[in-house]
Amino acid sequence: MMLSLKQVTRSRTLLSSILTPYHPFFVPIAASLTCSFSSSYSYSNSSDPASESPYQYPSYFNGINFHPSADIAYSFKRWFESGNKELLDRIYEILNDRENGSTTDLALSQLGLRLNEDFVLEVLAYGSNVLSCLKFFDWAGRQPGYNHTRATFTAIFKILRKAKLMSVMFDFLETFEKQKFAHIVRFHETLVIGYAVAGKPEIALNLLGKMRFQGLDLDSFGYHILLNSLVEKNCFDAFQMILEQIQLRGHDNRITHSLIMKNLCKQRRFDEAEEYLNGMVSNGEVLHGAEVNVLVNALCENKMFERARKLVAEFSNLGLVNVNGMWVRDLVRAGRLDEALEFLQQKIYFEGYIPSPFPYNLLIGKLLGKDRLREVYDLLMEMKDSHIPPDKVTMNTVLCFFCKAGLVEVALELFYSRSQFGLSPNYYAYKCLIHTLCRTGSVDEAYIVLKQCISQGYYIDRGTFSAVANSLCKDCKINEMEQLLFLSLERNFAPCSSTYDKLILALCQAGRLADGYLLHCKLNNTSRRSYIKLILGFCKFNRGDIAARLLIEMQENGYIPTPPLYRAVIYSLLERDTTQSQSLDLLEMLSHYGKNAFTWSTFIKVAVYAKKPDLARKVFEIVRRNDAEPTVNSCAYMLKSYLTSKRISDALNFFRDLQGQGLKSRKLYNFFIIGLCKVEKADMALELLSEMRNAKLTPSVSCYEVLIQVLCNMRRYPEAISLVNDYEKMGRRLTSYIGNILLLHSLRAPELYDVSVHLRGVKEEVFSGSSILSLVIGVFSRRLRVNHHTENLEELIEMCFPLSRYTYNLLLMRASKFDIDQACELFNSMCKKGYKPNQYTFNIVLHGFFMHGRSAEGKLWFEETLRSGFYPISSKRHLTDELY
Repeated sequence: MMLSLKQVTRSRTLLSSILTPYHPFFVPIAASLTCSFSSSYSYSNSSDPASESPYQYPSYFNGINFHPSADIAYSFKRWFESGNKELLDRIYEILNDRENGSTTDLALSQLGLRLNEDFVLEVLAYGSNVLSCLKFFDWAGRQPGYNHTRATFTAIFKILRKAKLMSVMFDFLETFEKQKFAHIVRFHETLVIGYAVAGKPEIALNLLGKMRFQGLDLDSFGYHILLNSLVEKNCFDAFQMILEQIQLRGHDNRITHSLIMKNLCKQRRFDEAEEYLNGMVSNGEVLHGAEVNVLVNALCENKMFERARKLVAEFSNLGLVNVNGMWVRDLVRAGRLDEALEFLQQKIYFEGYIPSPFPYNLLIGKLLGKDRLREVYDLLMEMKDSHIPPDKVTMNTVLCFFCKAGLVEVALELFYSRSQFGLSPNYYAYKCLIHTLCRTGSVDEAYIVLKQCISQGYYIDRGTFSAVANSLCKDCKINEMEQLLFLSLERNFAPCSSTYDKLILALCQAGRLADGYLLHCKLNNTSRRSYIKLILGFCKFNRGDIAARLLIEMQENGYIPTPPLYRAVIYSLLERDTTQSQSLDLLEMLSHYGKNAFTWSTFIKVAVYAKKPDLARKVFEIVRRNDAEPTVNSCAYMLKSYLTSKRISDALNFFRDLQGQGLKSRKLYNFFIIGLCKVEKADMALELLSEMRNAKLTPSVSCYEVLIQVLCNMRRYPEAISLVNDYEKMGRRLTSYIGNILLLHSLRAPELYDVSVHLRGVKEEVFSGSSILSLVIGVFSRRLRVNHHTENLEELIEMCFPLSRYTYNLLLMRASKFDIDQACELFNSMCKKGYKPNQYTFNIVLHGFFMHGRSAEGKLWFEETLRSGFYPISSKRHLTDELY
């Protein structure tokens, strides 16, 4: 792509610009913009450039002189003012004002407008909002001394067709036909034109036949409108007939030539179309560009770009500058942006072509959509340097450019100053500005812009609305969020359920549960997520009664609560309900929605955790009265309820009652035995274990682990060793848990070794494979001296049970008492084998260093402990804490 000297100079300026900390990605552009525009518009440095404008800057611009962003905004405002059409902007400002709709007629009348065909056409062409154009058309038609013409009717028809409001257009035509005020406008001719523009040429031809029967006829304008409608609908035979009528009446002109070209191209008769053009040139007829544009556009649509390029080169030599702009348009529509850029630059810098804003706007819009911001910047600078006044499309594109370039404060400044130069943001500009403000954390500004967008009548998509709503909720701006929500509902726009969810969550987090509940009551489609948030919110604030009501309502609407939600509601209700009546009522209602066993089990479980065994027993009795079979989990929770309340006899009676009903479950035995151990009822636990073995039910590993631990803690070592023997006779290998308990107590009580040797039937001097555990216990209790049989204690332990980190901690504790160097070697061995040290590990070694008087190494180990993320403790903690 060829670059001009001016562009090369600009690029060098950009690259050499001084970087500032404001916008890391596009700071070079900001600096270049400042230099470029400041050279064109000079002002005194002693005052803020914005002071010349009546606009009041936002607070973040106060006290800033020669700020790059403020300077850029000011310069662009000056450029925008060069294309300002103040009167037209004022007209559409009145038409777009929804809040004062009743005073629209009065406000327009006070402008003192001189209505004529040209002025009305100019106003209609300037508008971008169909509703505003219709309002002005209606107002103008009611003013004394002015009557609409065919041209103004045709203009409003085209506006409706472009907006695809065909039903409105047909209603308009039917109403017009019934009024029949032919003395004001040419009635039949207007109807023919209207139906032709509406894409109903068959009705238009029928009306033309009636006109001809009455001795009336269309003029040149009407015939050409009808002719264009016929070619649009591929009515080629009717096209030839009407073309002959035009030629007979001498109405043929350059528009006729363009429509003939369009007719040929529609039929893909490109050779004939090109011959027709060459024939016009040979006959000395003056081409106006439209004829060539029709053929070039058709060739591009059919992917014949090379042929189209040759035509453009051939006919542009005839001075048809209009061909250049249309060629750029065709290239842009085909996605060939680089070719379009190259063609435009060549025409500008080598042939002196001065384009209108149209090709610039096309290119800039497409480049902006692909985030090619560098090229967008160059084109904007080119427009400014060429003194091309920007139109509405250019202004909206500039607004989007600054948002994407990271200069959102400039875009916001232009938006706030839009009344000075007639900027009327379109929907895309609004959307781009809103999303950028949300991303940069400017929530207040995004909220203001969104309100303005809604007031202008734009339909806000859910993504844009949700972006602002999420930002407001994130910043806890609940009042603004509520106002925005009601504003959208007033305009029949229903936000997505996630928006309601976030507002309800924000209200709950702010403690405004009542407001959240009221909002929920106003909705007809509260989502499952909203229910959960409300229920958890009321549970958090100990309003279990309302939470229970919402839980029932949630199930009535077909949503299935999760088990944690059930538990949260029931627990909250139990905390509040002293009489327990509300809790039982909730249970009764919940049982109607199925899953009774689950509901009852959950209720019993929560009652146990709430330390309300009597309520748990009532629920259990309800289960029995309903002829339902209690689950094993329900029975287990009932036992736990009695045990945690120290009601041992009640627990035993309940257990025997279950046995009497034929419920002898291994799981229930295991649960009861472990529960008895936790309340230190070892004798009862041993009795139940024996009973369980006699019933040929195998106790779980956990039963043995917990019972052996309790017996060792009570120093009932003979019974503990007997359980170990019993456990091994079942063919099970000792677990790390059991082995570590025995090693720990061998350090505390050396007599454990004597008990082990006695009960396992092994002499002290001779050790076989089955007596290695006694050997290990003897070494740990220091009742045996280390000899050649016991040098590698780790391997001996691993022959008895799997090693664990806790085992290594015990080994370190034993070694650190007598040989700290051996303890350090053991620490390294532990790490190499993949056992990750914990806080106990580091503290055992640390205390070993200080106990042996090696303070210097102890300080180094102290620092290593801190680096590993642990903290030293002043005394050795009881290592049994890690077993739980």
